[in-house]
Amino acid sequence: MKLRIGLIGLGDAWQTRHRPALQILHERFDVRAVYTSVSKLGETCAREFQADLMDGYRAMLSRHDIDAVMVLERSWHGWLPMLAAAEAGKAIYWAGEINLDPHTDHEVRETIEKSGVAFMAEFPKRLAPATLRLRELIATHLGPPELIFCHRRTQRETSSKSDMTGQPDLRSKDRGHFIDLIDWCRYVVNREPTSVISTSQHSDESPKYRSLSVEFPANSKGPRVTAQISCGDYIRPTWHEAIAFQPPSAMQICCEKGIAFVDLPSSLVWFDDAGRHLESLETEVPVGEQLLRQFHRTVTSLVRNMSDLNDAFRAARIYHAAIESEQTGRRINV
Repeated sequence: MKLRIGLIGLGDAWQTRHRPALQILHERFDVRAVYTSVSKLGETCAREFQADLMDGYRAMLSRHDIDAVMVLERSWHGWLPMLAAAEAGKAIYWAGEINLDPHTDHEVRETIEKSGVAFMAEFPKRLAPATLRLRELIATHLGPPELIFCHRRTQRETSSKSDMTGQPDLRSKDRGHFIDLIDWCRYVVNREPTSVISTSQHSDESPKYRSLSVEFPANSKGPRVTAQISCGDYIRPTWHEAIAFQPPSAMQICCEKGIAFVDLPSSLVWFDDAGRHLESLETEVPVGEQLLRQFHRTVTSLVRNMSDLNDAFRAARIYHAAIESEQTGRRINV
């Protein structure tokens, strides 16, 4: 079945992830319409895919020749395109920042659940070649995880994305980074955490550095796991050489029989008693293609899968518990 899709927004990953994947999977996806605030980019995209350039996302969603929409960035519209798509009965691929607030955004979840449409949130870290290979190594060579260090070094943007009031939404962006990393750790460990504790150092506008310690209980799959998840904006923009100097691995994972260092999308080095092993993953299926193949299965399947939406809200609740931990100075059960 060929899905007729509309594109809403063309975000930072358009050129490197979504565009190449749509070109490769042209037998599964037919781009019919494009709406973006960047007119030049929209014109180029519409011309390349022989699609219609739309003036608004609601006009796109009213079309009968659209089966699904891919929301490829979170703009000032917020969740409105996704809510409108659910009301119009269109399947949804959400590739904007997963910066849900479990308290204020509960209506988003309710609307999608009641609509009955297929929904998929983009978690590119899950389907990156390095992550998929790491899961294989855990099952075959490394053994169950015991300790994870997951770090993201951010850099303050001079033109931060704004919220609905037009002000820089720095706290929302921080939340999005952590939700993404929390989900990645949950996916790798393959079980649910039970508690979290968090500390942070603040500047005037937003956290300069935040560190979460997420605890996963022992079960039949393996021992107790501690995931240390941190994110920080602590290098000044004027320190140009420092910014480019040797960033830490995105994930270091210590397992029962070895340790692995992961950098997405396709860099993986692991060590065991036999020594160092360097994995070559450049020839694996790109993450964009993996994601769109999964979306196609999600839409065409007879069984509705809401796990992505539930996973996004689960990660958001863990992050919210981490903020409560900072405020109360104690570990919070999740």
